[in-house]
Parts: sequence; structure tokens; C-alpha cells
Amino acid sequence: GAAAAALLCLGAACLLGRGFDPRAWLLPSPPRHRLLSAAELARYRGGEGEPGLYLAVLGRVFDVERGRRHYGPGGAYSGLAGRDATRAFATGDFTQAGLVDDVSALSPGEVLAIQSWLSFYGDNYDPVGKLVGRFYDENGAPTEALRQAEAAIEEALKFKAESEQRKQQFPPCNSEWSSAKGSRFWCSTQSGGVNRDWTGVPRKLYLPGSRGSHCVCVRTTGPPWGQPDSTEHGDRGDLDNPLLEEYDGCHPLAEQCVLTV
Repeated sequence: GAAAAALLCLGAACLLGRGFDPRAWLLPSPPRHRLLSAAELARYRGGEGEPGLYLAVLGRVFDVERGRRHYGPGGAYSGLAGRDATRAFATGDFTQAGLVDDVSALSPGEVLAIQSWLSFYGDNYDPVGKLVGRFYDENGAPTEALRQAEAAIEEALKFKAESEQRKQQFPPCNSEWSSAKGSRFWCSTQSGGVNRDWTGVPRKLYLPGSRGSHCVCVRTTGPPWGQPDSTEHGDRGDLDNPLLEEYDGCHPLAEQCVLTV
């Protein structure tokens, strides 16, 4: 008995010593976790005589008892209890049609909402097992649907990082429109919410796959973005970037551009 207990203790210590983190959302769940069917999970809605208060996100089941005022009967999020309603975390649709685990055809922003909720539950509530169904099979192994969802999350995280980087390179410009004066676009060292030590000049930015253009500020001096050692382009910043187009009737180096009606 004592020897077995010592061995168990040693195993746990070994795992902890290796930096084992059961909350990391992409790691396999610890072996002690149980597998629940949808019918079993449905008994955990926190009602009188029920065994507890659980919910699932992407097939991960969490004990949300300490959030009873939110998830328990009568709570604002009681519809999430006792089921996997992952789609609702992305869409905010808490009708019966929206409280489902189908996460196909979601936008990158919606996919990131799911990922952030999964991290939230992992950080604030105890994981108790996996739900057998869409995301885990009867052996607790990930399904193709889970692999697709995780790939979509990875893709969305990459897209977000690229968008952040693009905003640093091409901060949005300031703009205003009036029926009397037409459109005015101009750049400042804070336009687009990006604080920087350069002002830039307005240009139309056309992104691959998106309709139309939007106004951004473009650096006019130094090497192109991401090419600190580039000498072949001279001292023109990002002015020669192929995604950009000048505004007709505006001086190429004007910090302000007025397009009359």
C-alpha cells in the first residue's frame, strides 16, 4: 500500500517536474479524466438532485460549479450547462439552434473566440474529462473534427499575427467626408492607433482576396519593411510596394489628400 502510494506520488512529481500542464489546451488530457456520453453530461445542469454542473468546449468537459450563478439554473449562461455548445461561444447565439457543437464554416475571429474561451476555462475551472461524440471517440482519441477545429485555430492565430504586423507596416490613415468638401485623408504619427516615429503618406492598400481598398499611411524613407539591409530600393520606404496605389489628383508625397466631390 505505502509503496504503491509512493510510486504514484513519484509519478506525479515526475510529471510536474517536466513542466506538465494539464490546462494547456492542445495537450492530451491527464489519464485520470473520464469519458462522458452526451446523455451523462446532460445530467450535469446543476439542478436539484443532479450530480453537478459541467459544460464542454470542443469536447473538453469542465466543472463550472464555482460559476454557478452564471451557469446554474436561472443563470445567464445556463443554456451552456450539461452540453457542448462550442458554436455559441463563437456566435453568441444562445437559441436551441445555436447551442450546438458544430464549428464548421466559422470566421477566423469566431474561431479565436472559441480558443480564448477554452483557455479561460482551462485557467479558471477544473477539467473533468472528455465528451464522446463529435470531438473524441469512444476511446477518448481526437476525431478528425477536432483536428480540423485545432487546425482552424492555428490558422486564425497566424492570420491575427499577420494582421497585427500589417497594421504596423501600413497603419490606417485618418479620414473624413462631408457633402460640401468631399473626402479628406491624412496621416499623423498616431493614425490608426499605431504610435510611431514617422508620419507617412496616404495610399490605397489592396489586399489579396479582399474587395476594394482602404486608406493606409506609408513610410517614404528608409529600406522597405522587413528588409533592413536592402540597398537596391534606395531610400523610398514602402512606396514601391505592389499592393499600394496612389490617390489620383494628390501629390505622391503629400501627407494630406483631399478628393473633392
